[in-house]
Amino acid sequence: MKRLRTEKADLDAADMKILRLLEKDARASTAELARAVGLSAPSVAERIKRLQENGVIEAYCVRINPATLGLTLSAWLRIRPVPGQLSVVAGIIRELPEIVQCDRVTGEDCFIALAHVGSMTELERVIDRIIPYAMTNTAIIQSSPVMARSPLSAVKRSV
Repeated sequence: MKRLRTEKADLDAADMKILRLLEKDARASTAELARAVGLSAPSVAERIKRLQENGVIEAYCVRINPATLGLTLSAWLRIRPVPGQLSVVAGIIRELPEIVQCDRVTGEDCFIALAHVGSMTELERVIDRIIPYAMTNTAIIQSSPVMARSPLSAVKRSV
């Protein structure tokens, strides 16, 4: 399982500006970023390389709308494995392609997983794979007033 990185990276104002620009357009060229930040292209390239090596930039990705693929039902599953079945449940979750995100959490439940499916029947099939080994509680998403956003939004702008 992937562990969350807990050390704080040492970022200056230029690093933060580069991150914000890449967040708006991950396809921006080094030259475009350099112009916007006021640094040379090689300097920006070196900063980006350092941000990647230090784990600040984890990936460059495309966000796909699941509904456009026919996956019109999304749900959060709270999963509590029966004693001794934690690793079995984790393995099942990893094998289910409908589960696009899963976090191990504190509290009564051990896992919280996000699933995208095309129907209630498909959601039931996902849950049926898990329930021999865990108790589940499912919440179907009606709407998303706050979409996934960057941790940069929680960092003070002055940094």
